[in-house]
Amino acid sequence: MKAFRRCSRILILWLLCVSVFVPVFLLSYRLKHTNDVSKDFVEDLSIIEEPHIKRVQHDQVSNARLRRKLDEKVQVMKDQLIRAKTYLSFTPSNSSSHFVKELKLRMKEVERAISHCTQDFRLSRSDMQRMKAMESTLFKARRIFPDCAAMIKKLRAMTYNAEEQVRSNRNQETFLRGLGGRTMPRGLHCLSMRLTAEYFALEPEERELSDKHKLQDPHLYHFAVFSDNVLACSVVVNSTISSAMEPERIVFHIVTDSLNVPAISMWFLSNPPGKATVHVESIENFQWLSTKYGVDLQGEGSIDPRFISELNHLRFYLPDVFPHLNKIVLLDHDVVVQRDLTRLWSINMRGKVNGAVETCKEGEISFRRMDMLVNFTDPIIANKFDPKTCTWAFGMNLFDLQEWRRQKITEVYLKYLHLGSGRRLWAAGSLPIGWVTFYEHTVALDSRWQVLGLGYDSGARQEDIDQASVLHFDGILKPWLDIGIERYKYLWRKHVKYEHPYLQQCNVHK
Repeated sequence: MKAFRRCSRILILWLLCVSVFVPVFLLSYRLKHTNDVSKDFVEDLSIIEEPHIKRVQHDQVSNARLRRKLDEKVQVMKDQLIRAKTYLSFTPSNSSSHFVKELKLRMKEVERAISHCTQDFRLSRSDMQRMKAMESTLFKARRIFPDCAAMIKKLRAMTYNAEEQVRSNRNQETFLRGLGGRTMPRGLHCLSMRLTAEYFALEPEERELSDKHKLQDPHLYHFAVFSDNVLACSVVVNSTISSAMEPERIVFHIVTDSLNVPAISMWFLSNPPGKATVHVESIENFQWLSTKYGVDLQGEGSIDPRFISELNHLRFYLPDVFPHLNKIVLLDHDVVVQRDLTRLWSINMRGKVNGAVETCKEGEISFRRMDMLVNFTDPIIANKFDPKTCTWAFGMNLFDLQEWRRQKITEVYLKYLHLGSGRRLWAAGSLPIGWVTFYEHTVALDSRWQVLGLGYDSGARQEDIDQASVLHFDGILKPWLDIGIERYKYLWRKHVKYEHPYLQQCNVHK
């Protein structure tokens, strides 16, 4: 009996071992087999993928060749049209001969073929036949008009007329672009009117912006903007504050004319700039301009309001505008700030007055020479200045107001302003007289502080835009205008509160 029980226990243990180890063995075998199959499958995929990649590359090369051949054929057809129009101009205007009818028919066929090619990106057999038919008709034309001298004379006259037409169109384009750049969009005018009405609906004590005690504190970071454009001011302020490490220490001084003080003030009352401080003041409050200096701020020699604006020339009186400050950064209203600008205060000015980005590197879109805007044929200019001196830009400038006062820069400006009143010493605007005024008083800033040309050149490098602290839309193609360069508009638009009710009511949108 005991032997039977022992045998039963051994049998049970053996069965338990088999029931445990056999599934484990089968599972491991299954996994190994699956991995082998997966490996083979991946290898098969790589074998399949490699020819596929080669086939795609081959197709791309073939498509490029076909497109190049298509472009060549289209150019041939365009040349045929030019020749046909030339021959057609040699015939009398009232001619209805068989040849004239044939030539006009061929021109219509070729124009239709060009349209098909540009739409379908292919050249059909019928299009090729139209090309050949046109070439045959042009061959007939060469036999009908064998007088080369007459043809040359006619072609010269046509070329001259075409050049005159191109010149006229370019002048018209320049005028219209300039007109568009000087005109305020209807939406911005509507916005200013609504904000002005809202401002005067407030009680007098409600019209004041807060934190006035910060306006004269020299230990804070002070920025100045001289503008009559409420939306542009808001973008400058918003972009600067959003990029700052210490927005609570930033103070913005916005100077405008009396007409726009209510609108700009109301905008910042209804859209507070976070922890920063904004102060809006009218240029008409600066009575010392006439009593102390006896000058008219309006520029001369131009009908462009950008150049004759009082606000544009106020920059040469900064120590008088801000008598209690030691340093200030002046920003044009067509800039967007992407980096913390408070780092400018740590720059060593080396006894200079103006810190600016230079524009004398050839090949750059912002390149300018001093003699481009300053008249070096005048002996006064030729004896005092070097035409090869490196130029610089407005837009973002750091000014040491203490050095300005010590070196009496405003008096230097007034001296050259008086000299230029009786003769043509420089072009209109504040930049050329700025070069003269701050001659040998300017320290160069790293070019990454400001990228220029976004208001007239669409070819700025994206790498430069990404690295820049300030983007300057100098030129007439401002980002708030329809004529602005579309490629750059998103950089400006992202700082506009398009959801604001007034912007929506005035149809100001992206």
